[in-house]
Amino acid sequence: MKLLNLNITFEQYNGVSELNEQDAVLCENAEKALSSSYSPYSKFRVGTAIRLASGEIILGSNQENLAYPSGLCAERVALFSIGSAYPYAVIESMAITAQTDAFEILKPVTSCGGCLQVMAEFERKQASPIEVIFYCLNGEVLKVPSVQSLLPFSFVEDRLGAKA
Repeated sequence: MKLLNLNITFEQYNGVSELNEQDAVLCENAEKALSSSYSPYSKFRVGTAIRLASGEIILGSNQENLAYPSGLCAERVALFSIGSAYPYAVIESMAITAQTDAFEILKPVTSCGGCLQVMAEFERKQASPIEVIFYCLNGEVLKVPSVQSLLPFSFVEDRLGAKA
């Protein structure tokens, strides 16, 4: 038996104002994405902005449905839009934030497991890291250099993509 440890490295900031201009603009766009959230049931709005290597920024917001499993998280809305419209684009960075009128969110909201798996697939497909910024409106920012560090045991089975 071996006992192994995993460590992740990330940057922590007091607010968006401490980020470089490119990352601050990405966060501003994630905030803009909040306005298109369809969240009448949870009233919990999530916005995502993704910067492509071309410099283009793609937005996504959570989209709920009365039949809860039929909704989709902001991260997957944006990622699947990129997969559909820009199948060969390289993703450099993504910013994710959340907002609700029910209470003040005091810590950055992180992605769910399903979104992390999809993010990991995009990172694997492009064979380069995707930087992820989680931030709290008017508060703390966490910046992670790669999805791999967030989901080190993502589902991977190379034989599923192999030709028979």
